[in-house]
Amino acid sequence: MVERVGRVEQAKQGEQAERAEKGEKGEQAGRARGRPQGRRRGQAVRRGRAGGRSGGRPGRRPRSRGGPPGTVRAAVALVLLAGGLAACSGGGGKPTLRWYINPDSGGQVKLAAACTKAAGGRYKITTSVLPNDATQQREQLVRRLAAKDSGLDIMSLDPVFVAEAANAGFLRPFPAGEAAQFTQGVFPPAVQNSTWEGKLYAAPFWANTQLLWYRKSAAQKAGIDPNAPDFTWDKLIDAALRTNTTVGVQGNKYEGYMVWINALLASAGGRVISDAERGDDASIDIDSPAGRQAATIISKLARSRAASPTLSTDIEEQARSLLNGPRGGFMVNWGYIWRAENGDAKDGVIPRDIPSDLGWARYPKVNPGQDSKPPFGGIELGIGAYGKYKNTFAVEAVKCITSTENMKFYMLDSGNPAARAEVFDDPEVKKEFPMAGLIRDSINAAATRPITPYYTDVSGAVQSRWHPPASVNPNSTPGRSDSFIRQVLRDQALL
Repeated sequence: MVERVGRVEQAKQGEQAERAEKGEKGEQAGRARGRPQGRRRGQAVRRGRAGGRSGGRPGRRPRSRGGPPGTVRAAVALVLLAGGLAACSGGGGKPTLRWYINPDSGGQVKLAAACTKAAGGRYKITTSVLPNDATQQREQLVRRLAAKDSGLDIMSLDPVFVAEAANAGFLRPFPAGEAAQFTQGVFPPAVQNSTWEGKLYAAPFWANTQLLWYRKSAAQKAGIDPNAPDFTWDKLIDAALRTNTTVGVQGNKYEGYMVWINALLASAGGRVISDAERGDDASIDIDSPAGRQAATIISKLARSRAASPTLSTDIEEQARSLLNGPRGGFMVNWGYIWRAENGDAKDGVIPRDIPSDLGWARYPKVNPGQDSKPPFGGIELGIGAYGKYKNTFAVEAVKCITSTENMKFYMLDSGNPAARAEVFDDPEVKKEFPMAGLIRDSINAAATRPITPYYTDVSGAVQSRWHPPASVNPNSTPGRSDSFIRQVLRDQALL
């Protein structure tokens, strides 16, 4: 997304910005303040002083976020606009809405066709597929939005990026009169992730969570019931050690690892940050008893023979392969597992008897008397702030796509869970997904990751200090990450 520039170019930008602030003649006047160009690809995008949202305290002048006096951070849009990104606009004829979608099995394309048909010829919806990686999806969308691309009408957004896009002014907010139709009956975590500063900026489309998946034979051999009310991570790891089986998790240095850390922290009653609306003055809370409990669990698993030999590079599919291997026993992973396991067994990729040996339970607890807070994921639909039809057809199309009927269709077609609880009570859904009730309850109880415009920075800082998993030390890692998050947010340290 963001090209790295040299120190000379940064100095030039700083000198130009200083002249602009002093009222001297220069082309830099009026630029939105952003972050330094030389940081990294994942830097946050934010509105400048003119836009009124800096991420700092409401009503105060945006801070320099720890940079040297007189330095103005160039907005991401500067590099992007220099790249010559032209806004896409439709020609004559029927109005066309372009929906940027995350890769799936084709369900979103089918919904685009269905809602085009429902529009009765008044408009049509076309789709463009984003990259597989969530970070790359963000980069492509931000590139277009920073260029004020009028051809970006609807976008499928990872929940953690909604606050950033909303804070930058890239998304059209839903007024109170519209918002109710997109939030009624929707899981609270999905609504929370779609809201920024009290306004709904995205419509929840589908939601997701992780379950504890396990081989029934391994649980029986270990003499445990993963569905027991007091089942904890300690009991899980100990059971794997007794049976010489493994516990699959996502330990690579990527967002999936942050999902695990955040869920452990939340399950212990803690959080990474709070008061996110204060920008770089947000409260960093990871150095806490809950943070130390999370670190203890990660350290215990990572340094035991119950861990994957490749834990520090494992993502979702590596964890699934571990479960299906000769030492497979237990795994935390997303809801797609059921479809994937049955499909692979049918195709002969894995032994045909594995699905019948597959059990599921709620995400393990950290403490016996404290309910776990499973991870939350999914997709929200945002409307681009610069689209020609942002106040008309785009709103109607999003309403069609996120209807209860279409959420059910998409869940059955793609396997991705709906964002409305009532869908999980549908007989067809319950037949297709025997664990539908557990998925519903887990999403409802899930903990969101930090809702902040600087999520990419926060997540990157945590991953940097908690990776590899075997290096995690309960006595030092939470404290080191606490101070590093603060330094990163204030531009006093690089990721």
